[in-house]
Amino acid sequence: QQRIVIAGSHGKTTITAMIMHVLQYFDRAFDYVVGAKPEGFKNIIRLTDAPLIVIEGDEYLSSPIDKTPKFLKYHHHIGLISGIAWDHINVFPTEEQYVEQFELFADATPKAGSLVYCQEDALTSMIGGKERVDVNGLGYEEHPHIVDNGITYLIVGNENIPLKIFGKHNMQNINGAKKVLQRIGISEDQFYSAIQSFKGAHQRLEVVFEDGATAIFKDFAHAPSKVSATTLAVRQQFPERDLVACLELHTYSSLNRTFLPQYKGSLKYTNLPIVFFSEEALQKKGMDSPSEEDIRQGFDNPHLKIFRNVTSLSAFLQDQDWEEKNLLLMSSGNFEGLNLKELSKTLLS
Repeated sequence: QQRIVIAGSHGKTTITAMIMHVLQYFDRAFDYVVGAKPEGFKNIIRLTDAPLIVIEGDEYLSSPIDKTPKFLKYHHHIGLISGIAWDHINVFPTEEQYVEQFELFADATPKAGSLVYCQEDALTSMIGGKERVDVNGLGYEEHPHIVDNGITYLIVGNENIPLKIFGKHNMQNINGAKKVLQRIGISEDQFYSAIQSFKGAHQRLEVVFEDGATAIFKDFAHAPSKVSATTLAVRQQFPERDLVACLELHTYSSLNRTFLPQYKGSLKYTNLPIVFFSEEALQKKGMDSPSEEDIRQGFDNPHLKIFRNVTSLSAFLQDQDWEEKNLLLMSSGNFEGLNLKELSKTLLS
C-alpha cells in the first residue's frame, strides 16, 4: 500500500482533506486517516485493502510511554511538510526539540520517495531543501489568486477558477495538495476541476452564519501561526468590514506563561482582539491561571480585551453593533459549551 503522510504545524488537516476530496471526485480507491471529517465522508478513518492511504501525520508523541512522534510510525512513501511553528511545549520544551521531529520525518523519506514542502516557510524550506540521496524534493508556494466580491479565484493561465475556501494559507495548501496528487497521477486539469467544489474540513474557517453585512466564522486555530493566518485570511477576504476576533486559550502551550510571547502580533490584523480562557479548563489541566498582564505582554496588543468566563464574553459580544463587521471565533476547545448558532441569532436579531 502506497502511503502519503501530511505533516506540519498547521494546514495538515486541510491538505489531507483536499487530497481526499480530489481522489473521491475521480473515484480513486484509497484509505485515509484525518483529524476532522471532511464533507462527503462518513468517518475520519477508512481501512480496507485499497492500494493507497492518505494519513494526517501528527508530530505529537505516540503514547505516554512511546515518545516517538506519530508521523514517524507511518513510514511514508510521499511526505509533505506544510509549515513549522513551535507547539506542544508540554512535550517539546524547546523550539529546537520541536523542529528536530520534522527533520526526522524528512530524513525518513525512502529512496525513490518524495518530500513535498512549503518553500515560503523558512524552517520547512531549510529542512525540505536539504539534499537527500534519491529523494524527490518538491517545493511549493502560494497559488496565484484574486479576491473579487468575497470570492477567491485561482489564476490558471487566462482562466479564473472560483473556490469555496479562501486565505493565503489555503492558497499554499492548494498547491501542496496539487504537488502530492501529481505524484500519483492526477493531472493539473483534473485537480482544478475537482478543487472547485471543496468546502474545507470541519471547523476550519467554517461559516456559522452569514448575511449581506456580517459573517460569523469558527476555526480550530489555536497556535500562534494558525491564529495569524486565519485572521489575515478573513481580513483580506472582507477588507471593507471590521474584524472582531476572539481566541480561546485552551491548550497546554497557549496557557503556559513561557509560551505566551509566541503570540506576539498574532492578532494584529483585527480591529477588536479578544482573548478568552476558562478557569475550569485550567483546573482540569492542573495549571495556574495566567495573569492579565502575562497575556497582554505576550500578545503585545494595546487593544486586547480579556475574559475569564463565557457569560461576560457573551454579554460583551451582544453589546456590539454588528453592521459591516465579521466575528471570528478560534479555539481547539468549545468556549465552555457556548452555542455558536444561538449566539449568532442573538447577535444579529
